[in-house]
Amino acid sequence: MNNGIADSLGSIRALVMLYLSFRLLMLLAYQPVLTEHGEVGIGAGGDRLFHFRLAALADEGKLPFRDWWSEFPPIWPAISTSVYLLLGEKVNYSNWSFVLGMLMLAFETGNLLLVRGIGCLLYGESTGANLAWVYAISIAPAIFMWWNFDSMMNFFFLIGIYYLIKGRDSRAALATAAGVLVKFLPALVFGAVMRYRHKSTIIRFATLSATLVMLAYLPLFAINQELTYISLRAQAEKPSSQTIWALLDGNYSTGNFGAVEDRLTQPDKVDIGDRNTARISNGLRLAIAVGLGILVFLTTKRYDDRGLVAFAGLTILIFYLQAQAWSPQWVTLIIPLTLLAFPSVQGVLATITLSLLAFAEYPMLWSRAADLDPPGQMGGEWFLPWALIVLLRTGLLAGLAVAFYKVLREQSAATNSGERQTQ
Repeated sequence: MNNGIADSLGSIRALVMLYLSFRLLMLLAYQPVLTEHGEVGIGAGGDRLFHFRLAALADEGKLPFRDWWSEFPPIWPAISTSVYLLLGEKVNYSNWSFVLGMLMLAFETGNLLLVRGIGCLLYGESTGANLAWVYAISIAPAIFMWWNFDSMMNFFFLIGIYYLIKGRDSRAALATAAGVLVKFLPALVFGAVMRYRHKSTIIRFATLSATLVMLAYLPLFAINQELTYISLRAQAEKPSSQTIWALLDGNYSTGNFGAVEDRLTQPDKVDIGDRNTARISNGLRLAIAVGLGILVFLTTKRYDDRGLVAFAGLTILIFYLQAQAWSPQWVTLIIPLTLLAFPSVQGVLATITLSLLAFAEYPMLWSRAADLDPPGQMGGEWFLPWALIVLLRTGLLAGLAVAFYKVLREQSAATNSGERQTQ
């Protein structure tokens, strides 16, 4: 056997082979199956079954954004429904989930290679390869890729950062627009663009990204303006859940919107059921977050590529901290950004701790809430452990934000990436 670099155990080939085989074997060992007693297999406990039931509305001739609304932008509803329709007579939960699982695996493999690629650009080949191996054995991305579709959003976020570091700003704008059409969060990349690029590039980036997003939404508004509008505002109107804001509001349930049937109507506002309204308004929290962002913007001293990554990571953390709701899968974006900003044992420890808190909250504690009265409402003996997890997670995210800010307060270790020739 050739003992060259291309075939060494530290090569990209070995990394990808092990990465893919591990996840494919997971899928073979825990195949997604829907039984009369519920969902079993690798997707059990995630959101995949709910999205399958939404896609299954196509059996009644009902399509996303025409007949039902989604709290997410159009790419995911379009993909999940298209896969359902393309399977035709062979459609069932197992086949549908398998196809989407393969799609998420492709995006997750892209995330792995992007962690390696960005790491190599920031710190050199050796550190970049080590970061990729750490990401490869991180359990949270390996689990959540079967439960939801954040892997797709993370890919577009990371490739946008990669292209910014490479000075390919137009490609970064395209990636950001694609990410916004999966989930709205990649729009926050624009903060790093504003800080690390010249005015002309900022305008070009914003124009290109915004144009592509608007072009995608124009036909949706033409098809059904009301359902498209509720889709755009649903996330902002959802009640607090699983955050310190939820503890203050007295909302002790998850952030689910409700049943599939609820998506077939156009409500005046998102139904929050018996949950309480916010004591600290969304507008006030957002204003505080914007104020913190401006402070970071004005006091940043680091202008190299690591600073760009740290700025993007800090922007994400500030947004998560002010958000009224929390979803455990959000750790899958924090993990690569933390590893890239802190390629050290401390960075690895932070990602492990965050993952432990995520899985301790869900599925460990929330799976027990189903047996409580009322069901799905955290209480009884599980309330204090859950509240403690919420507080610990919030403290960890705040601590990470401070650490990211300290990186930005350091002087640049390299030339100003914002001075690069953009394309």
